[in-house]
Amino acid sequence: MSESILKALMQLFAIIARPVSPDEQENNDYTDRRKVVEEFLRLQLNIDLVNEYLKVFDNYYNLYQEKQSEKSKSKKRTSSSSVRVLKICSQINEELQQQQKVVVLVRLLEFVKPESGDVTEQEMEFISTVAETFYIPNKEFEHLKDFILNDFHSIPSHTNILQINGQSEPPNNLEKHLYAEGLHEEIKILFIESANIFFLRYNGYHELYINGHLLSKDKIFVLNNGSSIRNSKIKPIYFSDIVGRFVQDKIKEKIVFEAIDIEYKFRSGKTGLHSMSFAQESGHLVGIMGASGAGKTTLLNVLNGSEKPSKGKILINGIDIHNQKELVEGQIGFVSQDDLLIEELTVYQNLYYNARLCFDNYTEEELNKVVCQTLQNLGLYEIRNMRVGSPLNKKISGGQRKRLNIALELIREPAILFLDEPTSGLSSRDSENILDLLKELTLKGKLVFVVIHQPSSEIFKMFDRLIILDTGGYLIYNGDPIESIIYFKSKVQQANWNESECPVCGNVNPEQIFNIVESKVLDEYGNPTLARKISPLEWNEYYKELSATVPKNETKRSPLPKIHFKTPNWFKQLRVFVKRDILSKIANTQYMIINLFETPLLALLLSYIIKYYNVDVSNKIGYTLLDNSNLPVYLFMSVIVGIFVGLTVSAEEIIKDRKILKREAFLNLSWSSFLMSKVVILLGISAFQALTFVLIGNSIMEIRGMYFEYWLVLFSTWFSANMLGLVISDSFKTVVTIYILIPFLVIPQIILSGIIVKYEKLNPAISSPNTIPLYGEVIIARWAYEALAVYQFKENDYMAPLYKYEEAMSLSDFKRNYWLKSIQNKVDFCIRNFNDKSKKEEFKNALKLIQNELAKETTSPRASHISFSKFSLLTPELITIETLNELSHFLEKLRVYYVKLYNKAIAEKDRYINNFQNSRPNGKELFVEHKRKYHNESLSEFVRNSGEVERIIEYKNQLIQKIDPIFKFPENKFLRAHFYAPVKPIFGFYIGTLWVNVIVIWLNSIFLFVVLYFRLLKRFLEWLENLGGESE
Repeated sequence: MSESILKALMQLFAIIARPVSPDEQENNDYTDRRKVVEEFLRLQLNIDLVNEYLKVFDNYYNLYQEKQSEKSKSKKRTSSSSVRVLKICSQINEELQQQQKVVVLVRLLEFVKPESGDVTEQEMEFISTVAETFYIPNKEFEHLKDFILNDFHSIPSHTNILQINGQSEPPNNLEKHLYAEGLHEEIKILFIESANIFFLRYNGYHELYINGHLLSKDKIFVLNNGSSIRNSKIKPIYFSDIVGRFVQDKIKEKIVFEAIDIEYKFRSGKTGLHSMSFAQESGHLVGIMGASGAGKTTLLNVLNGSEKPSKGKILINGIDIHNQKELVEGQIGFVSQDDLLIEELTVYQNLYYNARLCFDNYTEEELNKVVCQTLQNLGLYEIRNMRVGSPLNKKISGGQRKRLNIALELIREPAILFLDEPTSGLSSRDSENILDLLKELTLKGKLVFVVIHQPSSEIFKMFDRLIILDTGGYLIYNGDPIESIIYFKSKVQQANWNESECPVCGNVNPEQIFNIVESKVLDEYGNPTLARKISPLEWNEYYKELSATVPKNETKRSPLPKIHFKTPNWFKQLRVFVKRDILSKIANTQYMIINLFETPLLALLLSYIIKYYNVDVSNKIGYTLLDNSNLPVYLFMSVIVGIFVGLTVSAEEIIKDRKILKREAFLNLSWSSFLMSKVVILLGISAFQALTFVLIGNSIMEIRGMYFEYWLVLFSTWFSANMLGLVISDSFKTVVTIYILIPFLVIPQIILSGIIVKYEKLNPAISSPNTIPLYGEVIIARWAYEALAVYQFKENDYMAPLYKYEEAMSLSDFKRNYWLKSIQNKVDFCIRNFNDKSKKEEFKNALKLIQNELAKETTSPRASHISFSKFSLLTPELITIETLNELSHFLEKLRVYYVKLYNKAIAEKDRYINNFQNSRPNGKELFVEHKRKYHNESLSEFVRNSGEVERIIEYKNQLIQKIDPIFKFPENKFLRAHFYAPVKPIFGFYIGTLWVNVIVIWLNSIFLFVVLYFRLLKRFLEWLENLGGESE
């Protein structure tokens, strides 16, 4: 309070004082008035300043005394005083809070109260002017006059009066009554609702103390947070008991919250909370305190339903919150210690989209109204259009962030609210503002639990009930906060154990509780040891003894409060999630710049750098696709870019929302709706990124006519990587872990894709020369690259019409030059060694190989289908020389067939080329130009494996074709095929490799979505953690 305001108040007291003669200044009336001023000043100032301002009052009083002695100017004097009173009150109005104004008015009424007789008309006129100027409602002003000026027993009874006495049954005329066993006198409490302040008046001669100060008969005392009334003969009357009587009458639907014999054990088996029971009712602000590691947050998570207790149960009006969740839906709110705001959205948007998920039954107008009302109630309306920002890059203050976090829960008005360290990181002023806000909620009938670490004296006094935990999860106190100090001091037999607060300033020191609880044993040198004087278990036993003496009140269980909370359906949730996420991404400038320009830039760099052509002077043409030896590199790196960018885009999508998801778990929203919103957004981002990459990269590389197919493959790859990113984003605990993991996911895609190292060149123990190993089948890069390479070679404008001829020529060439010769060699070996028993095993293997190869020749869709009539005789038991000779003739017949097939194919190819050249002017040049534009020799070498020295190998009694895989039909019946297969078998049909591979990539994405939806990887990792013995 400023010096000018204090002087104005002293002047106001002096003006209202009625004139007395100099002789009367020595009597009790003047002395009493001066004491009222002194008591008022003691509430505001230290003792030195009290004396100083009392002198100011005396000076003003003497000044007005002189003026009032001139009787001839009485009317003018009264008018002048009234004007002065108005001026002073207007000045005071600008600085004092409403509570302080009411206290000033009370002290003025006390000031003018005579020992006998009535207050003069002039004095009451002045005081009425003050009340009117202070905007104190007339009804409350009348209540104050009656409460202060009337005789104690003449105070009218009404709803704002509480009488406290030793009568167990209240008289019929009392609106409110509080029973205090052993209290022989009476206390009356007046509640001034507009200022939320309580006044006490005591009528008795026995010693009674309020916060250690003796109560004087018929004096008015202000009841502050944490106040307690006590003497040696009565049970203490706490401030919370008094407030509760006023609040409970306003609560139509009462909440009874019970924890019954709850215990909690971590997955490792370590006990987090030892058995405890307690109950709390609506209208209370409950503090939970304890040292670090005492289990405060664990208790809060058990109480709010986030964690299920190992034993016991949590009831709300008799309903088990863990086993009957659907019945208490919307009744519980939780404000985490962590920041739960969407940094990129404004204050209004954060609250608005939260409200959209809570009130499906509200119209848009109603929704805006409730959001704005909540923002106004919490003092956030003026900053509603400001972006929230991050805790490190703050756009709004820490106190405003905390209030907005609370608003996210308050908007749906849960009956019970849990807060974990709501004052952490805030200034003392902001901390008090937050607790003031929570205290106001309790006056509206809410039950509020607050975990708090080091409360100030003011905050400590605000709590109605206090729960204290000791190390290891032991409950060691549950009761009145101020009483807790007396309780712990009495247990260690401190000399001043019955003092709970400083007798001079009235402050309490909550820290002394933990100093007592955790006090250490001293060694012989007076140094503290690690051993505690009283262990947590002993404190727990003391508490059990105390609680056993406290009578158990029977609580009536009423129906749960009705709530307006209603979650939207699946599609509406999806729409809200998508819109909220899109807005947050658009507002994040860096995110937008990176995601818009990352892939175009990568495409530009990749394609421009590897756009190779021969710089020899003999090259008159310049760049052509035909001679660019880097096309396979472009195809492969395009796939790797898709995987890498897809992973990085999605890797933070869920983990950054994890805290928000924890809060929204209390809304019982759809997990699949949330996931689908991520999928929808990532689909859009991936489609755009793949499109820009293909448009720029293919254009620079001069890959013509395949934009859609390239986009389809890369988009599918991008999205599959997105899904993998979502899985790891949901499964791992930190962003750092996720980004460390990304190289471990990308590198196998590079190594095991079959491009950098051919599958048949890998360790023979884990590979095969004729099939792709199983680990290769799960590599997305392999499916995507194979699709692009096969389609680029097979379907380009140059090769597409020639492919069937090239395929027939390749088949014929391989069969007659390699395959038939290899089989004929085996036949010759069998004939030569028919009777040689020393080569029986080689003979048997040769026959087996012949059998296998002739069987494939009969069934393969691109083979001759010319069967050997004595195929069944090709066994060691039935084979004869005659049969082998007939087999040789059969092989010659096959050779002739394939020679004819080759000749036919090359003739048709030549015919097509001639037609192309002859049908156009400069046909030969155009045909060569056509080849330069669409064909690529380097890719042709890759897909035809023309650099392979061994064209055919023998492996496990089979002949394996090593050249021209692009022209070879797969031998398996379903899906699996060799690398660069032109088609894939699906249920007896042969479908183009690109389309099959794209389907496989999408099936992989669907599989990853299932893993994500059921959180299979997350559960597996948690199982591993349990095996490792992690405590939490």
